[in-house]
Amino acid sequence: MLIDRDHSALLVVDVQERLLPHVHDWQRLLANVVWLVQVAQRLDVPVLASEQYPKGIGPTHAEVRALLPVGSVAEKLHFSCAAAQCLTGLPGAQRRQLVICGIESHVCVLQTALELRWQGREVFVVADAVSSRDPSSREFALARMRAHGVELVTREMVAFEWLRKAGTNEFREISSTFLK
Repeated sequence: MLIDRDHSALLVVDVQERLLPHVHDWQRLLANVVWLVQVAQRLDVPVLASEQYPKGIGPTHAEVRALLPVGSVAEKLHFSCAAAQCLTGLPGAQRRQLVICGIESHVCVLQTALELRWQGREVFVVADAVSSRDPSSREFALARMRAHGVELVTREMVAFEWLRKAGTNEFREISSTFLK
């Protein structure tokens, strides 16, 4: 199963200001999330985001927030976006494929991915764009998601599957801007 840009959306889970600096290798994670959002937007793939209890953990990190369209961020108290039903009504939330990035791998990302999968959605977790405070928590979460049918991908896998072919102006633009 490949990721189809006409049937997928990018979900950014809880990349929030107060939590992000405590996550393992957070600068790389942030750079990869920003990269994914920019590629998605260039290819007209809807981008939506969640915020876990923003009063306590803060809003989505400013670098990511600046890229998000108005009305694309949902607040939640449940760890899972699916359990919170916070995505309903957001642009792209109804698409059958969800590409997930964000934090923390073993809590909100895991619970969201598993519940969306159980609902019959095609779920892709971007392994180089998720993290946790403890690196071993990330590894266990990825193994558990894989065991339950969640596809693990990298950011470049996502971009190339969204593009599907070379030789187009779109490919040349993405290649020169993002695939250096």
